[in-house]
Amino acid sequence: MKVELNHTVIVCRDKYASARFWADILQLHIHGEFGPFVQVRTTNSVDLDFLTVTEGEDITSQHYAFLVADEVFDQGFARIKALGLQFQADPHGKQIGEIYQYEGGRGVYFSDPNGHFLEMFTRTPGYGRTDG
Repeated sequence: MKVELNHTVIVCRDKYASARFWADILQLHIHGEFGPFVQVRTTNSVDLDFLTVTEGEDITSQHYAFLVADEVFDQGFARIKALGLQFQADPHGKQIGEIYQYEGGRGVYFSDPNGHFLEMFTRTPGYGRTDG
């Protein structure tokens, strides 16, 4: 049996607001609710399960990277700019206000309202490699 990622839990202050934010940027839909989670399903059937943390509980920032189609990138990036979110071309914050270009693709880093560090890109790093 091969191994596939099925779901991941994303802790946040408001599971409904966070699910709407991510679904809006990534042009996905809220899939529904399951137990304490609000679920957003990606096109490869991985569930992003949003969970509201207890008041006062810390949220540890996590990195989530999404391979997206060019049109999803364009629409998502337009939404990032419309919301006035800071974005950058690198994970270290040295290229603020820029996107990166890599092997014919584009990418951008930005944060959600809970401090999670998101990345959208249109080509997988190493795309076209022949060394396995």
